[in-house]
Amino acid sequence: MSSKLRIALLSFAHVHAAGYAEAVAQRSDAEAVVVWDEDPGRGRAEADRRGLPFEESLDAVLANRAVDAVVVNAATNLHTETLIKSARAGKHIFTEKALTISTADASAVRDAVNEAGIRFMISLPSRTRPEILFARQILDQGLLGTITEMRARIAHMAALDRWFGSGEGHGGNAWFGDVDAAGGGAFFDLGCHRVDIMRWFLGEPESVVARMNNVSGAYDIDDNMVAVVEFKNKALGILDVSWVHRSGPNPLELYGTEGFLSIGLGPGPNIWLESQRLEAAGIRGAIAPSNLPPALPTPMDQWIGAIKDGTPMTITIDDGWNLTQLMDGCYRAARTGSAVRFP
Repeated sequence: MSSKLRIALLSFAHVHAAGYAEAVAQRSDAEAVVVWDEDPGRGRAEADRRGLPFEESLDAVLANRAVDAVVVNAATNLHTETLIKSARAGKHIFTEKALTISTADASAVRDAVNEAGIRFMISLPSRTRPEILFARQILDQGLLGTITEMRARIAHMAALDRWFGSGEGHGGNAWFGDVDAAGGGAFFDLGCHRVDIMRWFLGEPESVVARMNNVSGAYDIDDNMVAVVEFKNKALGILDVSWVHRSGPNPLELYGTEGFLSIGLGPGPNIWLESQRLEAAGIRGAIAPSNLPPALPTPMDQWIGAIKDGTPMTITIDDGWNLTQLMDGCYRAARTGSAVRFP
């Protein structure tokens, strides 16, 4: 490897692609060296904007020995092929979520990554946030007792304001409203963040029921969905995701036999903790913690650091697989109107 990590930017389909390209450009130990895109017109424009060459052939990019790693922002239905090819070519991988649309494809990607022995990162930035790390600490310390329920909402106004489209100003992101390309709508796109945290906090899922609909008519895809997951430890998880949310909080709540923790019921993190297990230390009533754990490095910084310096990463290919498995089950339950059980 050269003194700098040489990265191929694979597609600008995702709305966060430009941000990842900028994150690479800001580092002194990494550089983008080529662009590929499933939409050649978009790819050439992005390459020209950054003073980079554009390559029409994905296979040619992956065969290039001057490429050490790839950042994947293709439409989600292209992830399976793109990620497997990249792994088999020995390229380190950073990818936007979700890993894949189906659990079977997620398994194929995980196998390819593990066999290649590369550094892999899926972008799940909620796991690096101080308030989420604090909640994880509270769970690990047992301050809430046995967790009985978690409620998690995440929503914005993407459908109300028609964020996605093919015209000027949209960046070619109309695929977000195409179920075949995206896998799903609000729940699959935005819901990934809360679904991942719920799976991280509550463990393996047992079964799920779900309902979804379309309120706005902006896209022929779900823009409003709720799922109820039963986990193997008997905890219940309520997931509430929408693209038709004009205002209001996006809370995360944890209920246990010994206490309660909420994040985001008001402006900012707005953390509220109650625990009977703190009474032995003379602490009673509601607590608004201010001394939170420090934020972890971003997923991008963790990934490049792991490749260049061997520093540990806190997000793994298994986390990507777990997310797809739960998302896949939620959608199957919503589409069939029946409970879906997990293996």
